[in-house]
Amino acid sequence: METNIYSEGQILLFDKPLDWTSFDLVNKVRHMIRHNFKIKKIKVGHAGTLDPLATGLMIICTGNTTKQINQLTGLDKTYIATIELGATTPTYDLESEVADRFDFKHITRELLKETLKQFMGNISQVPPIFSAIKIKGQKAYDLARRGKDIELEARNITIHKIEILEFDLPTIKLLVHCSKGTYIRSLANDLGKALSSGGHLTGLIRTQIGEFKLENALDIEKFKRNLRPNETN
Repeated sequence: METNIYSEGQILLFDKPLDWTSFDLVNKVRHMIRHNFKIKKIKVGHAGTLDPLATGLMIICTGNTTKQINQLTGLDKTYIATIELGATTPTYDLESEVADRFDFKHITRELLKETLKQFMGNISQVPPIFSAIKIKGQKAYDLARRGKDIELEARNITIHKIEILEFDLPTIKLLVHCSKGTYIRSLANDLGKALSSGGHLTGLIRTQIGEFKLENALDIEKFKRNLRPNETN
């Protein structure tokens, strides 16, 4: 086996492409390292998933740094969330069609600003039923897609900061700095309800994990070129 920095251990920052699962990215990175260095096995894991319809920062650990995954997963995250008010979907995002529509014309920037105060600090949040949370060994989204009636318990999370970046009804854009375990999809849905309307997530970018920033991340093609130009596939 050829010794390389990835087998020894690296913390890699990636900008996850749209429509890729987190495991797609992990598997691609693993394949590229194995192929490039002609090795059979290497430990590769991620420090926190992103939904397929989200983009932005993911931390990938290789080799011995996979031991740090639990520590890295616990770091705070920062997101830029685009939310459409006045409509809800079963998945709380664009993975499913709009199910219900509501009036949103009464919503003003001031009302939004005031309502967001409800979501600041230590709060209780119910995760989406279309999530990877396991119920008796089965993923919630598998049960939900089979039409099973499921109920997830609320979790304690912390939202350190919410800032309005854009207000152009029915679309708003928020910057959210939050703790591990926060579902921005649930925030979008809960915010819609608090505004006496509806809401669902239409775009999500993770910009920071702890001190790790998206601006320092690689896309998968740049990583491919950095490994060894023209020799990976």
